[in-house]
Amino acid sequence: MEFPNVTLLITHYNRSHSLGQLLDAVRSLKLYFGDIVVSDDGSNKTHFDALQGLKAQFGFRLITTPVNKGLGHNLNKGQDAVKTLYTLYVQEDFIPHPGFLRMLEKSVTIMEKRVDIDIVRYYAYLPFPYLKPFDEDFGEMNVPLTGTQYTKIYAYSDHPHLRRSDFLTKFGRYAEGLTGDRTEYRMCISFIQRGGRGLFYRDFQQLFAQVNPASEPSTMHRSAWRQSKNPFIALVRTLYRQFKYNFDIVFMNP
Repeated sequence: MEFPNVTLLITHYNRSHSLGQLLDAVRSLKLYFGDIVVSDDGSNKTHFDALQGLKAQFGFRLITTPVNKGLGHNLNKGQDAVKTLYTLYVQEDFIPHPGFLRMLEKSVTIMEKRVDIDIVRYYAYLPFPYLKPFDEDFGEMNVPLTGTQYTKIYAYSDHPHLRRSDFLTKFGRYAEGLTGDRTEYRMCISFIQRGGRGLFYRDFQQLFAQVNPASEPSTMHRSAWRQSKNPFIALVRTLYRQFKYNFDIVFMNP
């Protein structure tokens, strides 16, 4: 299936085997894009050399940096290289399932008809808490400031999604020099503040699998208190997030 108006944008850092698995899956599904861009964040020599072999095998454009500059810089330079109307953003540790073809085709059709839709999301760890009816596959994300579910902040997420390639023009560039979590958080705030609109795939863990083998573990690290399952800490964390997210949506400079 061909998508000439879509660029597959993949961010990569020291996970060349995972990247190869993703590209193999795309090829086996007979998914063809107008372009494939791999934005590398200063991988070490072993993985960088492997990237050269993958580039020869799959024919993607490789955008590099001499040193690691963080997720924000990697996303910005990757998006800057995109020349098509739409960007399918996928991190290197995700693999698409066969059902994704039909949903991608449907998503492109929707975005061609609905110029107010900025993003179509395909994967999440949790369901988006406020969805308005859209159709049998997607709900439209709603962000009520008075809603008590703090996960409403993730109307934007850097998990697999299709977006318009002028995304950075409308919502601003990704913050650089911050941790990955902070970079994503600031884009979440900007997306809400600037009136972003998007769709969320209801069966959100069926189109992609996230694969983190021991040989190439996730490079995202979070503080212990954010992962604690202690009931008291969990309650404090929830109350803090609810207050902070609402405050930042209203007062943080976009």
